Amino acid sequence: MDALSVTILILTASAALVLLYASGLLRRPSQVLVCAALLAGAFAIRGYYMPHVTSDYETFLSQWVEYYRSNGGFAALGEKIGNYNLPYLYFLAAISYIDAPDLVFIKGLSIVFDVVLAWAGMKLAGLYTRSEGRALAAFFLILYWPTVILNGSCWGQCDSIYAAFAVLSIYYALSGHPARGMACIAVSFAFKLQAVFIMPIFVVLLIAGRVKLRHFLIFPLAYLALMLPAVLAGYPLLDTVTLYFDQMGTVGDALNYNSSSIYAFTDGNPDPGLSALGIAAAFALMLGVFAWAWAKRGRLTNWAILGFAVVLSVGIPYLLPHMHERYFFIADILTLLLAVAAPEFLALPVLTLFASWLGYYAFLNWRFLLPMKFGAAALALVLAGSLAFTAAQLRPARKNPSR
Repeated sequence: MDALSVTILILTASAALVLLYASGLLRRPSQVLVCAALLAGAFAIRGYYMPHVTSDYETFLSQWVEYYRSNGGFAALGEKIGNYNLPYLYFLAAISYIDAPDLVFIKGLSIVFDVVLAWAGMKLAGLYTRSEGRALAAFFLILYWPTVILNGSCWGQCDSIYAAFAVLSIYYALSGHPARGMACIAVSFAFKLQAVFIMPIFVVLLIAGRVKLRHFLIFPLAYLALMLPAVLAGYPLLDTVTLYFDQMGTVGDALNYNSSSIYAFTDGNPDPGLSALGIAAAFALMLGVFAWAWAKRGRLTNWAILGFAVVLSVGIPYLLPHMHERYFFIADILTLLLAVAAPEFLALPVLTLFASWLGYYAFLNWRFLLPMKFGAAALALVLAGSLAFTAAQLRPARKNPSR
């Protein structure tokens, strides 16, 4: 591992320790030492994976950076490059000015947001438990969660960015800061289309009175603000709005791409009928969640809202066609946070991790460890369990599993 990678890892680990200290959770020197040791372990693992090069980097990310490097960096933002949304491309344009391996910076950004995601998860978990130990457990479990480690430091993907802002959006909405929550979900969506798997929770939050209709105006304003630098560089404004529609056209027509979706039970070959049925089923699930929330609107506690968030993050990508390996990333995080708050549901994140990891293994090793239908069966159990959890929170006079 080169000196630049070591420097980035040390600086990020140090910032994580400062963040924990500033949160007021480390009051004794022994707590600081334990957390420092845990951070050292988490970042040592990431350091081991940082030199790994995947086909995604060679075919896409490295080529996009090189294009910016050869065409004036930020001056090329007005041109259509790749199929990622613009905020991430700003970063690629920025590192094109640096005479150093771009892989280090690409993975370094994702590792930084691993920490942001862990902090956001810790904050959200803190709404469900008074235990500072459990809040810290949420932080370190996320930081050590296998798919979080593999996603950024090994694969060079950036799902931790959209997931961090998505988790923060729920935290802010539930803690009395709906404007911040709406701004965060807009940033999440601006980085990754996969934010749509959790965005419907804001309709549930609207029904619960945690956000108001006026707050929804923040979403387009925040999104367009993030697009503005590229627009000023010449990128067509309309294309910033339609970019994701163009992206969906390049996803491919196979029903499944190494994911543990329901289509893992099929041969995965293109089938317009099954594809349309899956899209309809995903919309039906979303509308069913809205109707259920409306019918039980007087009982929409934080616990019930968390349950609905898990149902959406698991159920929507489970039913949609054309899903890829990483599309259950936000489900990995939310099921884990649910289990931190209510340990009797530990099976949910374990099963979700198993399902996600099968897809990661298939991509990173170019072979299947097990047929993906095993992952699909695991996620069916997770969806059933999250529905049961949510239903339990909505029953009259139920004692919440507070700890």
